[in-house]
Amino acid sequence: MGCNVVIGTQWGDEGKAKMIDYYSREADIIVRYQGGANAGHTVVVNGVKHVFHLIPSGILHPGKKCVIGNGVVIDPVQLSEEMDFLIKEGHDVAGSLIISDAAHLILPYHKAMDEAMEDSRSDKIGTTKRGIGPAYSDKCARVGIRVGDLYDDAYLTERLTAAVAMKNQQMEKVYEKPSFQIEDIRDILTTFRSRVRDMVCNTPFYLNNALSEGKKVLLEGAQGNLLDIDHGTYPFVTSSNPSIGGALMGTGLNWSHINSVTGIAKAYVTRVGEGPFPTEDKTEGGTILRDRGGEYGATTGRPRRCGWFDAELLRHAKRINGLTSIALTKLDVLSGFDRIKVAVGYKLDGRKIDYFPSALHHRLKPIYEEREGWKEDITGCRNFNELPENARKYVEYLEEIMDLKVSIISVGPDRNNTFTK
Repeated sequence: MGCNVVIGTQWGDEGKAKMIDYYSREADIIVRYQGGANAGHTVVVNGVKHVFHLIPSGILHPGKKCVIGNGVVIDPVQLSEEMDFLIKEGHDVAGSLIISDAAHLILPYHKAMDEAMEDSRSDKIGTTKRGIGPAYSDKCARVGIRVGDLYDDAYLTERLTAAVAMKNQQMEKVYEKPSFQIEDIRDILTTFRSRVRDMVCNTPFYLNNALSEGKKVLLEGAQGNLLDIDHGTYPFVTSSNPSIGGALMGTGLNWSHINSVTGIAKAYVTRVGEGPFPTEDKTEGGTILRDRGGEYGATTGRPRRCGWFDAELLRHAKRINGLTSIALTKLDVLSGFDRIKVAVGYKLDGRKIDYFPSALHHRLKPIYEEREGWKEDITGCRNFNELPENARKYVEYLEEIMDLKVSIISVGPDRNNTFTK
């Protein structure tokens, strides 16, 4: 049946988890394809809030298979905590969760190095300090430890001994921080190995077979297109590829399996941490967006920076990912504004450009148009025609300037506050 890919089109926090939860109703398998515990995917069901950092958001639907793909970096402690929470709530984790044997592991020294590196920088990146960057660095340097390595004691000992010796040198001599004991790390891995043994497999083989049997597969990205290490606002990016290329590399699937690519976008824009943000509103408007939208990081609790919808960012995401439609979230947060600003393009050093550049982001000046707002509370709307006229016009205007259909609209945090257009 093929795959639907769900990708964040902005700087993350677009509401991907809610949309994954929505699309999971029709999927057989949900796959997380990149990132790590720096993600905070939030799903609200009947007023109960669930935050997932590693486990795919479709886990709340009984009978679904949820896969952590080879492109994810896994913190064994964090994953165990998520599993415990779900089991306590009555979910069948053992029968639902599948873990790639090729996924790399985040170990204590990765988190310590992440913090030490950030603290030593004069130009802060705004990392979550969850060890994501150092784990991906080890993967590229070919010194990482993978889930499958846990099941060969001699090989694991060899890899772990070399890794800990190298990391201790760095921690002591470069950052003047305490060293790590191999026994402590081995204890973490031994406990994790026993717990997930029956969940581990070759996930590219599993997924390709499932597709050949006609299964419907949903691919879930973390972060967003503007945090992609190749296509985002470098260096203020994550250490992986949330874009469509990461979806393929992080699952072992190929382009012929992709049926559709849904981009998730807020009706405005947010960013957590440092980095350029052309449409950021540092006035009362941005504060209102933050307060109404509850814009605080699910992973770090940091207040998000808020601003106005940026159509050029969406066109950039459309080009990179081949988006087939948009799911528009948090439309309800705009209720109450008399006028709503939308960036339709940029000027770079006074000259209008019609693309999102790879650099010089701090010199971009947005070109705004304004739309009439609406006063009505729209959280009770359950179809497009129930929206106020100006809310409908706003959505249709975004479709026009993006040249992309809005397929899904969210008007509140709960699962039920979502409808098709």
